[in-house]
Amino acid sequence: MSLLQLNELTHSYGSRKFINWKDRSKKILSNISLFLEEGTCLGLLGMSGAGKSTLGKVILGLERPQYGKVLFQGHDIYNTDKHSYQKIRRDLQAVFQDSYSSVNPRMTAEQIISEPLENFEKLTLSEQKRTVIELLERVGLSEEDLKKYPNQFSGGQLQRINIARAISLKPKLIVLDEAVSSLDMVNQTLILELLKQLKADFGLSFLFITHDIKAAYTISDRLGVLEKGELVELYDDKNQFFTSVHPVVKEMRDSMLAEYPRFRSVRRA
Repeated sequence: MSLLQLNELTHSYGSRKFINWKDRSKKILSNISLFLEEGTCLGLLGMSGAGKSTLGKVILGLERPQYGKVLFQGHDIYNTDKHSYQKIRRDLQAVFQDSYSSVNPRMTAEQIISEPLENFEKLTLSEQKRTVIELLERVGLSEEDLKKYPNQFSGGQLQRINIARAISLKPKLIVLDEAVSSLDMVNQTLILELLKQLKADFGLSFLFITHDIKAAYTISDRLGVLEKGELVELYDDKNQFFTSVHPVVKEMRDSMLAEYPRFRSVRRA
């Protein structure tokens, strides 16, 4: 059984034209089916407007699809009992693009990371503080950062705090929605290396949603390509992305800045 399985997901945003009451729904996702195995990372690539963020919201249980199913550990997240849903909430976490809007600016790093622990664990105050310190150190920060507020951190440091919060419950899957896109190249590289290490150490699974080909290639085991709400390509071997003749994939490759020899040779081909 796959950790995550999407079956024929279809979703539209509807609106009405009041003059003649004509339905003008816009299809955002169309008949998407895929799976993700435990301990792996599936990278989902797509340009702006491809439907990536909407798909992430549907998988996280934030936006119910009109058709299709989202199965997490065999449970339909939109049609399950209360006990199973609580387990899904614990085992399915997220890290979003904007590290600052993802946190309460009035909360300290300790309070931010403690939120899920308070909701799902029964720890004493001393146990909780010790756990938070361990999580901070695990993502490259320190006990000295406990009482700092979001505005006292750089973007890269605050994203580390978001990652610490996401891993605090030792989830099965983390959805990373453009999680490194707002960072500079140095911090992107550091965060990607951190995520790879956490994946190896904790057996985590990632759904890595991005428009950044190099970031997706760095961290992913498999790659998929979204275009106008459709899953147009899905590769079990991520290197197949660089030999695909699909016009959308070729356009994405052509738009990529070839900073490394591997990518330069692909572009010439």
